Amino acid sequence: MGNASSMLTQYDIEEVQQHCNHAFSQQEIVSLYERFCQLDRNNGGFISAEEFLSVPEFAVNPLSQVLTLIYQCMLVFIFKVYDSDGNGKVTFTDMLDVLRDLTGTFISEKQREQVLTDVLDEAGYTKDSLMILSDFVKILGNSGLKIEVEVPVD
Repeated sequence: MGNASSMLTQYDIEEVQQHCNHAFSQQEIVSLYERFCQLDRNNGGFISAEEFLSVPEFAVNPLSQVLTLIYQCMLVFIFKVYDSDGNGKVTFTDMLDVLRDLTGTFISEKQREQVLTDVLDEAGYTKDSLMILSDFVKILGNSGLKIEVEVPVD
């Protein structure tokens, strides 16, 4: 348990507090992080559907399957955005095209290629790799990229 909290720096805690408008104390953030580390059993940096459903309170919630399905559908949707030709495989060029659309003139083509090459390399892939959905999910999980979803509650 101490090992998990030692990975969380003071900077991380302050960043979370700022992002959440100081809704959580330092101790609450550390506790949440430690719980996250307990749930992230395969140390992927994210909680899989199976790991999420291992929480007893969530497993008995009738909405748990719906929320899990929404998350999985979101990943499929993102994969389809990158799979511009619809062949079920994402190439370096496919990802570069989307990255170009997302960044515009903010970064140079050389910088885009380097960022993408670094992300692929970190996940164990090369520019020549053809990725299917499971490969794509692995890259998202290892890259430090975030998918943020806000669910309004009325």
